[in-house]
Amino acid sequence: MRLNTDKRQKTWNPNHRSESSSMLSSRFPVIIWVILVYIATLILQNFHHPNLISNILFTSIILLHIGLYWYAENLVKTRPWLYFLMQGLIVYFCTYLQPDGYPALSLGLYSALIGQGVGVYYQRSKLVFLVIYFIFLFCLPFIILGNTIELFFFLPLFTLMAVVVAAYAHLFFQQVEARYRMQAFLKELEIAHSQVEKLTLVNERQRMARDLHDTLAQGLTGLIMQLEAINTHLSKGNLNRAHEIVHQSMFRARSALADARRAIDDLRNISAGAVDFSDTVREEVQRFAGSTGITVISDIHSVRVPSGLIQEHSLFMISECLTNIARHAGAKQVGVSLGVEMGRLLIKIKDDGTGFDTELIGKQPGHYGLLGLHERARLIGGTIEIYSLPSEGTKIQIMIPLQGERV
Repeated sequence: MRLNTDKRQKTWNPNHRSESSSMLSSRFPVIIWVILVYIATLILQNFHHPNLISNILFTSIILLHIGLYWYAENLVKTRPWLYFLMQGLIVYFCTYLQPDGYPALSLGLYSALIGQGVGVYYQRSKLVFLVIYFIFLFCLPFIILGNTIELFFFLPLFTLMAVVVAAYAHLFFQQVEARYRMQAFLKELEIAHSQVEKLTLVNERQRMARDLHDTLAQGLTGLIMQLEAINTHLSKGNLNRAHEIVHQSMFRARSALADARRAIDDLRNISAGAVDFSDTVREEVQRFAGSTGITVISDIHSVRVPSGLIQEHSLFMISECLTNIARHAGAKQVGVSLGVEMGRLLIKIKDDGTGFDTELIGKQPGHYGLLGLHERARLIGGTIEIYSLPSEGTKIQIMIPLQGERV
């Protein structure tokens, strides 16, 4: 995603990347590059004609140059052209402070600015104009200082460096764009899951209200009316009619009580997953042991998991861990424990298999499922820790907050 820098358009455009995000991501590599160029320039200059005052002034201006890089994230939001104009003039002025080292200075800093331009300007016309501007500033000191012959050597070198840096910057900012898009999609997915759960709770409350209205409310209303009728008949001395209404009231009360119990039983059946989550985990463990023949030592306590979303993701993570053990671990024994500790659901899974290097998670084929476990744990506010070493087995610990719910 890119933020359009045109004054007339302040909205996000999904076809363009964010300049500020791109500049923020490239800030540290560029500053390191500037420092290296600064050191190389000082070495070249002081090897031939050392000048303390010139070096101090040059260092001060380079610090200003680095400062603009540091705050580039804010500068490019409003006037990116002003940022590049100032940076180009700063480098141009520095070339006259270091007349023996300016070729290295110009090669290094102008190419870095071109790379930044790739991350800011999505319009080719603006990018071409920026490149022409930096080429002009690159050539001008050679002409003014009378080094035209050297220009014919350094200009092709600068062009080659600019092309390489621009290509690298293009790939770099594409990765930045993909990362920010993924973060945005994950955030939207998390919000969608939360909204679905809230809607489910609202619908359940509405259903409970309807059940209570159809059972207790209507039953109690009928009883009140019958009691009022009994009171009227008793005041008139009509005892036989009062006794008849009393019997009707007793029957209506029993019917209302039966309807209320039926509604409560329905609610219990719907929320049975919150009570029987541990039974579901036991079934999953038994299914794993039966299908693989691996010995499983389980320590599963009865817990209440009120959230359907937590149940869904927790059961998936347990199933995914057991599947990975069956496919990759070569284990002979597996341990599974489930309980609650300090208001958090605690799941532990360990095996005596081959193990692996946890530094390779996400870097080699076969470990992407573990990245999915991390993402699922994050969606429900939990954490997952993986301990493993080659030939020493694997231990996975998952902790998920239950929002104050108790065992």
